[in-house]
Amino acid sequence: MSTLSAIQAAGQSGQLLPSTVQNLTTWLAASLPAWAVSSIEELITRGAWEELNNRFYRDLEFGTGGIRGRTIAFMPTAAETGTLGVQGTPAHAAIGSNILNDFTLARATVGLFRYTKKYLTQAGRTEAPSLVIAHDVRHFSRHFCELAASIWTKLGGNAYIFEGPRSTPQLSFSVRYLKAHAGVVITASHNPPHDNGFKAYFEDGGQVVAPHDKAIVAEVNAVPLTELPAFLDKDLARVVTLGRSEDDAYLAVATKAAIDPSVFKKTKLKVAFTNIHGTGGVMSVPLLIHAGAEVHEVKEQTAFDPRFPTVKSPNPENAEALKLAVELAEKHDLDLVLATDPDCDRMGVAVRGTDGKQHLLTGNQIGALLAEYRLTKYKELGVIPVAGSDRVAIVKTYVTTSLQDAIGHGHGVKVINTLTGFKWIAAKIKGYEDRLKNALKEQETTFDYDATPFETRVKLLQQHSTFYAFGCEESYGYLPNDYVRDKDGNAACLMFAELAAAVKAQGLTVPEYLDQIYLKYGFYLEGVINLYYEGATGAAKIKRILETYRSAPPKAFGDVAVTKFQDFGVEVFKDADGEAIPKQDLYLVTLANGFSFAARGSGTEPKMKFYVFASAPVKNATELAAVKAQVKTELDRVKALIEADAQQRAEG
Repeated sequence: MSTLSAIQAAGQSGQLLPSTVQNLTTWLAASLPAWAVSSIEELITRGAWEELNNRFYRDLEFGTGGIRGRTIAFMPTAAETGTLGVQGTPAHAAIGSNILNDFTLARATVGLFRYTKKYLTQAGRTEAPSLVIAHDVRHFSRHFCELAASIWTKLGGNAYIFEGPRSTPQLSFSVRYLKAHAGVVITASHNPPHDNGFKAYFEDGGQVVAPHDKAIVAEVNAVPLTELPAFLDKDLARVVTLGRSEDDAYLAVATKAAIDPSVFKKTKLKVAFTNIHGTGGVMSVPLLIHAGAEVHEVKEQTAFDPRFPTVKSPNPENAEALKLAVELAEKHDLDLVLATDPDCDRMGVAVRGTDGKQHLLTGNQIGALLAEYRLTKYKELGVIPVAGSDRVAIVKTYVTTSLQDAIGHGHGVKVINTLTGFKWIAAKIKGYEDRLKNALKEQETTFDYDATPFETRVKLLQQHSTFYAFGCEESYGYLPNDYVRDKDGNAACLMFAELAAAVKAQGLTVPEYLDQIYLKYGFYLEGVINLYYEGATGAAKIKRILETYRSAPPKAFGDVAVTKFQDFGVEVFKDADGEAIPKQDLYLVTLANGFSFAARGSGTEPKMKFYVFASAPVKNATELAAVKAQVKTELDRVKALIEADAQQRAEG
């Protein structure tokens, strides 16, 4: 029986999904290399129908983080594995339309180029499209970086790459610094080692949003597979490799994350740092040392390694990933632990308490601490009015703690809530930039936004637009200012180090400072439910949860009634600037006990996420411990009820 006949027979018997049959047929007709055909044939011979469904049931799509997926399949074939590299990298990324491999990456690059060229042409701009590419340490990351750069230049554009792994925030900055038209980061952030990704950025330095995102997807989908083989041989002759000057330019702006660098002279801050085998050490360590911190690196984790061999997951929000750094900090009596993920856009923290032990902070706690400290410090230094201003804003996502709303409103500044994904925070920053440019243009004032000193820009933004003072999301992403247009783990390390140094200089621990915030605004506690559903069947379960929330919204969870249900996919919502929130399958549910939660499908991982928010007033320091315990008990109970309901909906 021929390969196509076997595929068709498996489809007729229900072993392969109709979409899988269609995609396999299309791919086999696209002059695939011998190893790829051999891989498909091996899976058919083994009767690995579920594996084939997972690989081919759909095409990879742009989500909140661009394209992200497996490069190493759950069931690798002999032809794909070949001779493993020194760090365990297979010979080829797995074949599949739902896999990040040479073909899907080439298709994404060609589509991005064609959209960018059309965009420039429609704007009357004649320059060749330029692209900056950065990559992390993952399997195939350097290869994918060079392949994308090669493709871009073959199409007639200009491409820039770094000499080695660099962080996502450096890419965001470099797009603007080099005045490029687009950017790409090859990364899967904190995902497991078998994944990689393709994050697309536009000329503002932010990840693509409407109208670019859907238009890019359309261009990508329009690229026929038969066109791709011509691009798969790399030619780097016209690709420019960036050097020390570009690194120094990013370091210079990352240093601006510190509002008051003098605090480092008031006390000796001792830091344990781990990059968890990723890119963080390249820039975070120099930033901290230059600021005046004493840095102790976790030697077992400094080396770039796509296997992330010392951790279960290279995710700085996981206690296990910080274990070695915590041990180092406790052994040497250090003040705090700072940890960054593989592409260094996210940062996790542990801090020394009054008991001398290191205590992990959640992303919500880190964000709240930074928001309170930075708004207070900006007022002390006269950067923003003491009474606050509606021309100053902090920006957060709907799924981030409402403690930040309380902090922002307490300081008299705007609080902007956005959809999940830092690209929406970047879009708000771009809007503030555009508003300032337009205001000065009306005054016939010549103005270069990036060339204008930050201090001058801050004043102008408060006069004519809105000054972005701070932004973050609960998933450990923070951004101090508008030099970079994505969450920045390097700058976050410096920001938190400044806060820790200031608190230490006052004779306090960070947990004591956090308790002061609770006494001022009330106690807030959050919990997250992650329901993982892999593959085609998993995608169907996530879809069922999302659809049934819309068609049959929950009325109660056990004895806790639902008092309000908000559907962002149907209703019209506006932010504090009066701007409409784009439609998305996001649900906000308010409960009778004063708690609330948000429900959404992850845009970057195969999971359904629920973000549960709890709070309670605190009268005085004496009752704080009891309030914390009571809220946690009720939060855990409500989480269990929400999860049980979701699992029931998933099964149909």
